[in-house]
Amino acid sequence: MKNRLLVLFLCVLFALPAVAQTPPSRFTVQATVTDTIGAKLNGATVMLQTTKDSVLTNYGRTDETGAFTLKGVRRGTYILKVTYVGMMPLNQMVTFDAEPTVNLGTIKLKPIAKELYEVVIKAARAPLTIRGDTVEYDTRAFKVPPGSSVEDLLRKLPGVIVDREGNIRAQGQEVKRVTVDGKQFFSDDPKMATKNLQAETISKVQVFSDQTEKAKLTGVDDGTKEKTMNLELKEEFKKGGFGKITGGVGPASDLPARAEVRGSYNKFDKKQQLSLIGLANNTNQSGLSWTDYQDFRGSNSFNWNDNADFGFSSGNNFIVFGGGDGESLSIPITGGDRGNGLSDNVAGGANYNYDTKKTKISGSYYFSQTKLRTESESEVTNFIPSGDLNTSTTTNQTNRNASHRVSFRIEKQLDTLNTLVFANSSRYTTNNALRLSNRDIRRILNSSAQPTTSNFTNNSSNGQSFAMSNSLIFRHKFKKKGRTFNASAGYQLNSSDGTLDLEARNEFFEATDINDQLRIISQLQTTNSTASEYKTSLLFVEPLSKKFFWESFYNFSLRYDEVDRNVLNTQTDSPTLNDSLSRYYTNTYIYNRLGTSVRYTNKGLNVGVGGAVQQFQIDGEFAADQSRPRLGVINRSFTTFVPNMSVNFDLKNNKYLYGGYNLRVQMPTSRQLQPIVDNSNPLFITQGNPNLLPALTHNANLGFNYFNPGSFTNFYGGLNYGYNINQIVYAQTIDPQTLITSTRPENITGGYNFGYYNYVSFPLKKTKATLDLGGNINFGQLITPINGVQNQTNTTNYNANTRLSLTPADWFTFYGSADVNIGNARYSINSAQNAQTINTNYSADANVKVPGDVFISSSFNYRIYRNERFGFNQSVPIWNASVYRLVGKAKKMEVRLSAYDLLNRNINVNQYAGQNSVSSERTRTLARYFMFSMTYNMRGLKASVRKGNDWD
Repeated sequence: MKNRLLVLFLCVLFALPAVAQTPPSRFTVQATVTDTIGAKLNGATVMLQTTKDSVLTNYGRTDETGAFTLKGVRRGTYILKVTYVGMMPLNQMVTFDAEPTVNLGTIKLKPIAKELYEVVIKAARAPLTIRGDTVEYDTRAFKVPPGSSVEDLLRKLPGVIVDREGNIRAQGQEVKRVTVDGKQFFSDDPKMATKNLQAETISKVQVFSDQTEKAKLTGVDDGTKEKTMNLELKEEFKKGGFGKITGGVGPASDLPARAEVRGSYNKFDKKQQLSLIGLANNTNQSGLSWTDYQDFRGSNSFNWNDNADFGFSSGNNFIVFGGGDGESLSIPITGGDRGNGLSDNVAGGANYNYDTKKTKISGSYYFSQTKLRTESESEVTNFIPSGDLNTSTTTNQTNRNASHRVSFRIEKQLDTLNTLVFANSSRYTTNNALRLSNRDIRRILNSSAQPTTSNFTNNSSNGQSFAMSNSLIFRHKFKKKGRTFNASAGYQLNSSDGTLDLEARNEFFEATDINDQLRIISQLQTTNSTASEYKTSLLFVEPLSKKFFWESFYNFSLRYDEVDRNVLNTQTDSPTLNDSLSRYYTNTYIYNRLGTSVRYTNKGLNVGVGGAVQQFQIDGEFAADQSRPRLGVINRSFTTFVPNMSVNFDLKNNKYLYGGYNLRVQMPTSRQLQPIVDNSNPLFITQGNPNLLPALTHNANLGFNYFNPGSFTNFYGGLNYGYNINQIVYAQTIDPQTLITSTRPENITGGYNFGYYNYVSFPLKKTKATLDLGGNINFGQLITPINGVQNQTNTTNYNANTRLSLTPADWFTFYGSADVNIGNARYSINSAQNAQTINTNYSADANVKVPGDVFISSSFNYRIYRNERFGFNQSVPIWNASVYRLVGKAKKMEVRLSAYDLLNRNINVNQYAGQNSVSSERTRTLARYFMFSMTYNMRGLKASVRKGNDWD
């Protein structure tokens, strides 16, 4: 026994030196950075690069004492690079082999002599440079496969996050704008540039906090910063052209086969851009994707303040006008979602931009045509004082739409102080639709459903509309810095004509009168409407001192609406006018707003306090027909004081605190004020209310943002609160026998919304893995009158989400995410129907390059919808995959085989709980199909691992 213990002791004794001599697998490097006289350098950028290809592997910054520590370094020899503004960059070889911690002592940086500055910068460009909140990346240090997009490159940059949809966050904030060589060459949506430009064209990426466009225009810093990204092009890519054409065809799980063709071409230089685009498909791409729109519209896709409204952030969120046909004048951007229903689509257009220092001209024409077929089933449960109603609906609908859109804009700098801008957008649209629906309504009593009403509707409609918007803006800067004057004038027109052929059969099983048991509606409804508006705005900014600025503005608008609506009963051979549904009305709206504010800015603190008095006047009259005596007059005037306050505080060290208060004023829309009865759905009738008051919402918010440039950890969070006065809600009256619901807008004071949100992002392993965590909580209260009883709905919503990004090598990427939403609704008139909805979404994207230059891309999305109270449980797993290869000597041709919805489970699902109802809907949409496609790239295409959503 003693011998065994002796042997064991000797083994341990001899093993200890061996263990002690085992070199560590991870190392740490530390040092202190000073200048030549020993002053500590706070905020110096420290980087480790590989000696072979200068790839960045670790990074950090010095603290207040000038010290830094980099941990988790693998064995090997690296280049240590230290940079600081105004100092000579330092390059030093560091070997990690035996000692777990390498202490380099004190590193001294020398000042850069002016005559050597350019030589030094060219010879010692750092892969990463940090100056305050500005981060500059040298793209040569971040390797991506040839042919990768800028979006692929951004995923490699520390502190930059790109989600599946291409949205960008940097330093904890959403990137609002991307410029190319400092110019707004693409639109304000960052995805426009990042999805289309090739990574190989970019030399540097700069991320910084920029002033808002209003602040640049007036010369007054409003304290609000917008995260901006600038892409600096390599010299050889400053001008040129590129384009591609793609064609594909393949079988589907249902007829017909799927096919698509699309093409685009872009030619540009420093002054001009010409864009051509076209597409045709039956794969639910009903318009341009964001990507296509970016290529098409170019530098004039967005121009701030062309709406010609001034004051309080251009009036946004403080005064809201309604009315019109609800369709935008801009090009529809809906083609990336492959969403509801089944659609056939054709679109195309041309865009031209001319951009010089003194003159900017742009013009475009765009045509689109879509045929959309939808089949849906929905179920709605309404809670009323006398019980609950369950409505089941099946709908088949076919819509055909065609539109022509033309835009023109010119901006001329008359001299160094004066600028003139003119902009026009016009649209002409035709549409027709056929809609068949079956509805069954049941009254729920004692857990049993009793059929009460049945409805069959056959509606066909067609119409056409024309709209245009014109604005003229004059901007003048005085010689005194900060003093500016702006004036604008605008004219808008919206004209539409439409007809509706309504055929409905309604059966009321509980009606006591035999004549009321069956009601058949046969009507021809024609509506001609015209809305025109003239408006003007003035803005003057005066610097009172270096710290105080005074801003005053005035807005005026005159709008005239005329609507002629005739409803003819067509049950007989001689149609007769329906006086109760027919209306001819005219409305004149006059809007005046005069406001002023004072802003204080000093040492990172920016406070603005102001207010405005606005008056809104409505004069109108209505009758059953132009030739009939008038039935009523609308003559209303509203005067409101609108306060506004904002606070932005730069706490230094990349910490920001912001908050504010404002009063949102929402005027009733023309449709809400007009006493028109709409019976296009005979079981759900709507009517206007000429006695509506403006709705007021008091809004307050507080937020905090933090970015650590050393660890690239981001955090932001905040609170918001809103309280409603004279909120416009739709009061419901439900007939106890027929169960026909009639709605009418009314004003209700009460109701609120409170929300909290937060987000944090940090690297698990720098340049290789990043974890994002976020969530929000919202509490709300809604009040809705139902049969004279106010139903109070209290809602609570919880959201939690996480995302993991893995980019360990150029040949493999993985992105996974999870999102959980829990909604609770509690009803005052029937607490037994309190409901909880749970929507979850899990997704994963993987991209890999395999031998033979073959690339495989796959995505999986799993959505689950649950509402246990009403027995709703729907899961939708969607699996897409593709394999592709580039062929030919020049590698300009891509051959791809794609499979969409491999499990054949795609369906569009919606569920909602709010106010006095819960609802769920299932809509048939594009299911499993395969596509063999070929793409020819006119500028050359090289193989790359796709990183992101590959299904747009």
